[in-house]
Formats: sequence, C-alpha cells, structure tokens
Amino acid sequence: MAKIENPQNKPGYKPVDWPQPAPQAPAARMAGSLWQPGSRAFFKDQRAARVGDILRVMVRIDDKATVNNETERKRDNTEKLDSPETMGLAKPLTAWLPGSANPEKLLDMRGQVKNKGTGRITRQDTIETEVAAMITQILPNGNMVISGKQEIRVNYELREIAIDGVVRPEDIRSDNTIQSSQVAEARITYGGRGQLTDIQQPRWGSQVLDVLSPF
Repeated sequence: MAKIENPQNKPGYKPVDWPQPAPQAPAARMAGSLWQPGSRAFFKDQRAARVGDILRVMVRIDDKATVNNETERKRDNTEKLDSPETMGLAKPLTAWLPGSANPEKLLDMRGQVKNKGTGRITRQDTIETEVAAMITQILPNGNMVISGKQEIRVNYELREIAIDGVVRPEDIRSDNTIQSSQVAEARITYGGRGQLTDIQQPRWGSQVLDVLSPF
C-alpha cells in the first residue's frame, strides 16, 4: 500500500474555496468560566444553519409511472365539379382538354385518410443513497440553498451523485439529516462513466444514423 503523505504535496493539489459565513468579532473571554463564548458545542444546536455548514441528504426515490395512449382518426373527402353549361361554355372548354374529356366529370376527387396509433410507457425508478451537501446561501426568508456532489471510483468505473436545491431550517432533523422529498427545486443526478458505461452505449456511428435516419 502507498504510504501516508501530506495531501498538499500531491501533484495537482489545489486549495478548496468554500463559501464561508460572514466574519464575526471574537467574544471577550470570561475569566473563571467553564465555557467560553464562540464554542460550537455544549447545549448548542448542531444542525447546519450557516453558510459553509454541511448536512446529509437522504435520497429516497421510488417512482412508478404507466401511461397508455390510443388515438384513431378517419376522414373521407369527395369533391366533384361539372363543366359550366352557361352560354354554351361546356363545348369550348372540353376542346382544350386532352383526349375524350367528359364535361360531366371535369373535376372528380375522392380521398380517404385513416390513422391509428397506440402507445404505452412503463417506468420505474428506485434510488436509495445518502450525500453530504453544503449550505451555499441563506435566503432573506431564512431558507437555505444547498449543493453537494459525491464521486466514487471502483477500478475504471466512476459513479457520481449530485444534488442542488432549497431547504427549510425546520425540516432538518436533530441528527442533521433531511429527506430529498423536502428539498424544493431539487436537482438530483445519479449516473456514472467509465469502461462499463461506455460499452453499454451504442457506437457513435449508430448514434449518427439514428439522428439522420427519418424512419
């Protein structure tokens, strides 16, 4: 196994620029007190409440959807027009027409259109995982904007999950967790990339043909 080393000495290391709460002036120390102002524990609520704090989002998605559509359309059209007989115009008109034209059927059109379509969509999605998110902004009404991303690499396959949204402080539980169903404007992505994902995708040539083919 590789030896433990200073992360700052690793190639490509860059310091993280995290959102931080507004600086506050340090409180004066109280001589003879067992507790000093500014400490983060001891009867203080440990739930995330400030910019830069972290909370756990419990992602629970179990969606099922079934959609059935069936449409049918039928239309018959008939158009018929005889040559005009007024002032003897029928004979001069038929003289200009090729072959033996029948003046009683100068225009005779019939058409029939019939369309029938049936569609069925069945979908079921199940995701159950956890991801840590950070508070990036406090809105004027007290709601908090969160953002979190997690990446896991196993061999040559990378799985990643990301979440963004807005939460209410009162929805955060005492163990500093919140359900994904309580995240407003939630944007949850779960996917991956790597050798296995690449093999499961059609080749780029097939994708081009799918885009260009009209059938």
